[in-house]
Amino acid sequence: MEKKLVSVITPAYNAEKYIADAIESVLRQTYTNWEMIIVDDGSGDTTGEIVKRYTNDSRIIYHRLEKNSGVAVAMNTAIESAHGSLLAFLDADDLWKPEKLQKHVAFTLKNDYAFTFSAYEIIREKGNKVVHAPKSQNYSQYMRNTVIGTSAAMLNLDKIGHDFRMVNLRKDLDSMTWAKLLRSGYTAYGLDKSLVYYRKVETSISNDKWKAAVNHWENCRKVEKLPFFKCLFYFIGYCFNALKKHYF
Repeated sequence: MEKKLVSVITPAYNAEKYIADAIESVLRQTYTNWEMIIVDDGSGDTTGEIVKRYTNDSRIIYHRLEKNSGVAVAMNTAIESAHGSLLAFLDADDLWKPEKLQKHVAFTLKNDYAFTFSAYEIIREKGNKVVHAPKSQNYSQYMRNTVIGTSAAMLNLDKIGHDFRMVNLRKDLDSMTWAKLLRSGYTAYGLDKSLVYYRKVETSISNDKWKAAVNHWENCRKVEKLPFFKCLFYFIGYCFNALKKHYF
């Protein structure tokens, strides 16, 4: 199978605590034809200094935004400079298992899929929780169960188009980006192998579930422009599955 170049997209903001672990997890990949584009979103800590220690490996590329512009701007800055046919995403506080790219790339290319995602594992104090990947998700299924983790997603730009960009939102941009792709007619196909460690960081935006839920509701109404009752139907499923995913 042709060794397609994978562009790994990593936005980072004040990520000094975890960014080295994220980079190391990419360096340990058994699939080696990748570039990792890290965009520092105006961090005020030592994130940039840590990343620069790894740039002796030419596959690791560092960009810095002079002011904090939001994760969408950081991600799109990385995507604009990407050279790969495949896009993979790794948040600065997440980790990939060593076989992640090898298995995920094979799954995507063997089946000629445009949009894929894997299962992932949430690191929790009371024991890790595996979030399984359903066989596939269409728009309606996804809006009721936003199971596609950012660090577990992969896009085939040869099929989606190299002009792909994330939806420009400061919060919930991954959910709204996947929703936009699915609404446009793509299906997301799941690889039910846990290939990612998702770290629940107590200070992260996503950890405040109430605010995240309210923001998701507002985006479903304003960005996706869903009618009230359809939005409510989806939102009930979203809340139920979010609680199930993280707490049960």
